[in-house]
Amino acid sequence: MAAKRRRTAFRPGRGTALLAGATALLAVTGPVQASGAVRADGRGQGQAHGVAAAAVLTVAKDGSGQYTTVQAAVNAIAAGNTARVTVSIKPGTYRETVKIPETKQNVTLQGSGSSRKDTVIVYGNASGTQKPDGSGTYGTSGSATVAAEANGFQARNLTISNDFDEAAHQDMSARQAVALRTAADKVLLDSLIVTGDQDTLLLDTASKASLGRVLMTNSYVIGNVDFIFGRASAVIDRSVITLKKRWDGSSAGYVVAPSTAAGRKGFLIVGSTVNGDVSASSFFLGRPWHAGGDTSLDPMATFRDTTLGAAVKSAPWTDMSGFSWRDDHFAEYRNSGPGAGQASGDRPQLSDSAAAGQEAADWLGDWTPSAS
Repeated sequence: MAAKRRRTAFRPGRGTALLAGATALLAVTGPVQASGAVRADGRGQGQAHGVAAAAVLTVAKDGSGQYTTVQAAVNAIAAGNTARVTVSIKPGTYRETVKIPETKQNVTLQGSGSSRKDTVIVYGNASGTQKPDGSGTYGTSGSATVAAEANGFQARNLTISNDFDEAAHQDMSARQAVALRTAADKVLLDSLIVTGDQDTLLLDTASKASLGRVLMTNSYVIGNVDFIFGRASAVIDRSVITLKKRWDGSSAGYVVAPSTAAGRKGFLIVGSTVNGDVSASSFFLGRPWHAGGDTSLDPMATFRDTTLGAAVKSAPWTDMSGFSWRDDHFAEYRNSGPGAGQASGDRPQLSDSAAAGQEAADWLGDWTPSAS
């Protein structure tokens, strides 16, 4: 990668000026009404060609909004849209899957309640779940409750969940169950709860050659096995990563499984907390995911300025599918808490000079996130 100029060190708990606009919530002053009456099924009449750009569309289960499902509101956005469209979702539990296709850029999903717990989008597909049309199983990426494939996607003040019941499906061999999948660039995730078990949060890119930058702030991510994974260049800032027991009550797992393409940045977890109601020394921070056995991948993850709970193993990195973590890029810097440790062969620590090149600005590049 090209050499970068030295930047001021990242200070835990404060962030940088680059991130200042990213954590402010959008103030929704009221919906911009789309043309036509609202039908009982939640789809506005006279909207066959999509809602005009720069709109705010409201979703409410009780029919008090323009749509009764989130997907209906997304469907109403015109293909080829590039202006910001906010889908404002009233409090309630929306049991559905939602997909934002690549043709609908700059879509924001925003809960309108006072808490991120008030608005919940949830479903329970797993990788091995059979599709209703009999065409096969969903696969890991297809299991996502919310899938965002368009650049400029934002989500805030929501809970996104996959509640697939592993205990009830022990006959199923593929139990990966994604809550949120992003496969796009310039993705901003703020004040979310993203919860599941295995493979909760898939931060991906549109293709191996595509750039996929993600900034997640002020959020909770909950899971147990490889539950933050994928190819994206992602910063998780000032968030809580919650370790969860497995379906049988045991404590064992892995936080991150990056699948970084060569020459890209992987995962940066900064100013955050890793903890959970699990046994001490039972979780690895991560392992290298060479998806499909691809030897050209170069998985990367850094945990810095982060509080590590006692559940983190003293040797926090491990191998995966025959690939050694030592051949990739896993490191820590200035972590604290009972799960932190000193530099050793099992616990690489960045030098101050190396850490200067592993800050949020290095991940985000020419993108300055803005919550608008």
